[in-house]
Amino acid sequence: MNLLDGVKILSFNHYLAGPLAAQTLADLGADVIAVEPIEGAFQRNWAVANHFVACDSVNHLATGRNKRSLAVDLKHPDGIAAVKKLVATADVVMENFRPGTMAKLGLGYDTLKAINPGLIYAVATGFGSEGPYKDRPGQDLLLQAMSGLAMRTGRADGEPTAVGAVIVDQHAASLYAMSILAALFARTRTGKGQLVEVNLYQAALDLQVEPLTAWLNGAPSPTPRGPAGIAAWFSPGPYGIHATADGHLAISMAAPKALAAGLDCEELKRFGEADSFSKREEITRIVATRLKQKSTADWLPSLEAARIWHAPVQDYRDLEADPQLKHLGVFKSAESAGGAQIRMVAHPARYDGRTPEVRLVPQRLGAQTREVLGEIGYGAADIDAMIAGKAVGVAR
Repeated sequence: MNLLDGVKILSFNHYLAGPLAAQTLADLGADVIAVEPIEGAFQRNWAVANHFVACDSVNHLATGRNKRSLAVDLKHPDGIAAVKKLVATADVVMENFRPGTMAKLGLGYDTLKAINPGLIYAVATGFGSEGPYKDRPGQDLLLQAMSGLAMRTGRADGEPTAVGAVIVDQHAASLYAMSILAALFARTRTGKGQLVEVNLYQAALDLQVEPLTAWLNGAPSPTPRGPAGIAAWFSPGPYGIHATADGHLAISMAAPKALAAGLDCEELKRFGEADSFSKREEITRIVATRLKQKSTADWLPSLEAARIWHAPVQDYRDLEADPQLKHLGVFKSAESAGGAQIRMVAHPARYDGRTPEVRLVPQRLGAQTREVLGEIGYGAADIDAMIAGKAVGVAR
């Protein structure tokens, strides 16, 4: 995949949002150089579920493909000098440190723009680079709590509920990559680089743009979470996830008449379409009671015949057998840099019917340090001296 062929990106990113955004651009063909501390970025050394595969954290396996790795000490003058030489050849610098960190290292926007006026300098922060929250830690769960997302998730008779994935980080990664692409496109017209900034707080709000806009404009919200098992405060009955005799089914928007037919339920026939909101709790309770009387598999044919939008609730173990995901080739297998078989989730878009390939599995720390430095004019002896002086690191 060469959509971004010729674009060089220096990624000073750690945790999830930054590395994932950089991986998205790498999938599209950009030459992404992951610039990491000699001891490795956070996502190499910490793993969700504390799970490592042949010494690679699963976080690194999720966000590290198609990148070259440069290990450098950003507090060493020779390391900073090498980075500045790299910046002169780059199109984009990405960073997601706390505000002010890169400037303290001598790598702030104004400094790097003077080296490379066409540079796109892209920053991801927790709350923005200015303002009263700028120094707060930007972590997914905290953002779900602060943004209203947790308060608006779950049942009305239950507690605020966090989403079971780090969706704020992941959405921020998409916004981060999108904003960089927009700036690259603008530069083709103007020749000018620019500062691009995204933050997790606004990403968390952007995830809620539909219900939040409704609330801002006076939509009634007697409870923050959906009553009677309805999935959201703003939804009609029986929109939500309901138990069957052996599992769970999601029922999306459906008129009472269709539900009466699909569920073979006389009780639902007395409701009209307008009752979906005004009598949503009553409708939902009837539907929930009826669904418990058969298995999930037994309900699927009649719901399909009634053209009710529905879906069985699947867990991760169900996904590998899902025929649509198989058709799309969503799960990729490869051999890791450590020699273990690994599974990865593919880039989520196709281009002329093709999904971007895995050109490089997630690399060992410093695997391309010599290669990258050689490309900007350092000789072998110079690189050896920098390694000996611990200005840079190479893969063990």
